[in-house]
Amino acid sequence: MGNEFSRREFIQTLMAGVILWPDITQFQSSKNGLIPTRMLGNTGERISMIGFGGWDLGFIDEKLAIDMIHRGVDEGITFIDNAWEYNNGRSEEVVGKAVATGGLRDKVFLMSKVCARDYEGAKRHLEDGLRRLQTSHIDLVMLHSIQYDGDRERVFDPDNGAVKALFEARKEGKLRYIGFSGHRDPQIHLDMLMMPIEWDAVLMPLNILDAHYNSFQKKVLPVLLDRQIAPLGMKSLVGRFSRISERMNVSAELCRRYSMSLPVSTLVCGWQNMDEMQLCINIARDFEPLTEGKIEELLLSSIDPAADGGAELYKDSRSGYGCSYHSRILSEIEG
Repeated sequence: MGNEFSRREFIQTLMAGVILWPDITQFQSSKNGLIPTRMLGNTGERISMIGFGGWDLGFIDEKLAIDMIHRGVDEGITFIDNAWEYNNGRSEEVVGKAVATGGLRDKVFLMSKVCARDYEGAKRHLEDGLRRLQTSHIDLVMLHSIQYDGDRERVFDPDNGAVKALFEARKEGKLRYIGFSGHRDPQIHLDMLMMPIEWDAVLMPLNILDAHYNSFQKKVLPVLLDRQIAPLGMKSLVGRFSRISERMNVSAELCRRYSMSLPVSTLVCGWQNMDEMQLCINIARDFEPLTEGKIEELLLSSIDPAADGGAELYKDSRSGYGCSYHSRILSEIEG
């Protein structure tokens, strides 16, 4: 009896702060057999519940990437992620070539990110993005990898900050929505959310291991939902150089399903071939959230693998994981 009570108490502690779908019909809509869409916060927009990760699109063969985008859009993928620095600009260029044909620009929601923290730098990154993506506007622009000392102060400098550049660009019709990304420390996200700006979306790591260690899921996700800011998920498998499956006996499919079962607007996925993309399309097309029991099982089995945070290298400030552009600029400033 005592052991059973201890186990139940332990599970309740583990599940505390784990936000599940209150009613999936409120958030998710599907029609014509395509990938379901979900609401993008309080913007009134709907986007596909899975989206292309931009880094991978610039890393693989260009023709393959373009073919994947065309096929993915045909299947109902409407969200495409990107960033100014990805593959030295090649990622934005590849996506630009893909959406410039077949009327795809009107079918997709483009997100990209500026790396610069200063006003002129952010303007330049945005203009580069518009040119590379071959579009008159980017739907959602984020401040990329907000996770370094002094980032918040730099981007919010009233005279020379990147936020000023994004506000101006929005007035000029060059972008529609504004957000930020980062993957190091949930407290940095919370500090950004306290600033006097109505954020439209926030990108962060959400996976089985994150729930245990310095968790974005438990600390940031509830704040976003309360304020109707769109949560965007990433790193559902953890990262390019480390996988959850290397730490515990769980499939890539189940890792994806766990992250999709959280109340996120979309899950950004990095695919490097058609098979990887098709797996996620198959999951999403007939998606139903994991049961609470299955989530409990996954969280219990991932306690030890997640304990030291070693699998989530991006949360370690010593790892050097982040925006290479900003790391270089910061080292020049400090050097």
